[in-house]
Amino acid sequence: MKKVMIIGSPGAGKSTFARELRDITGLPLYYLDMIWHKPDKTHISREEFDMRLRELVALDEWIIDGNYSRTLELRMCACDTVFLLDFPTELCLAGAKSRIGHKREDLPWFEQEFDEEFRQFILDFPHEQRPVIYEMLDKYQKNKEIIVFRTRAETEEYLEKLGLPQN
Repeated sequence: MKKVMIIGSPGAGKSTFARELRDITGLPLYYLDMIWHKPDKTHISREEFDMRLRELVALDEWIIDGNYSRTLELRMCACDTVFLLDFPTELCLAGAKSRIGHKREDLPWFEQEFDEEFRQFILDFPHEQRPVIYEMLDKYQKNKEIIVFRTRAETEEYLEKLGLPQN
């Protein structure tokens, strides 16, 4: 495990899992949200994002946290391991709500309210994003280690086996 992508619905706990995996493995962690978004809630151009992402995937080791379905295949081609956090929508909504008002290392601004557009994206994720992810996983399953978690307990058990006790 040298090049890892972590994907799943917003609120699933991708960034938390990514940080814990980083702490265990020592692999450098990159958040796509920190690349795409600017602190003023605008974003960089697609061209700049793609250039920076290509630079990242060319590195020898990394964990990349985030979906960004437009660039899913680029990361899928370059990685050796994929973690999909495929959790129920209600759990993802609760996870996204729970981080409101908390400073995060994976986002360049401080969320002060639960944005309705973001909430709708989470609600639509199972129908719009999940099928695309599973198609991509099917396409690359022979060449990649693919691990799908359906509960938080499964992620905790996996991390415990790697050597980091859970809180």
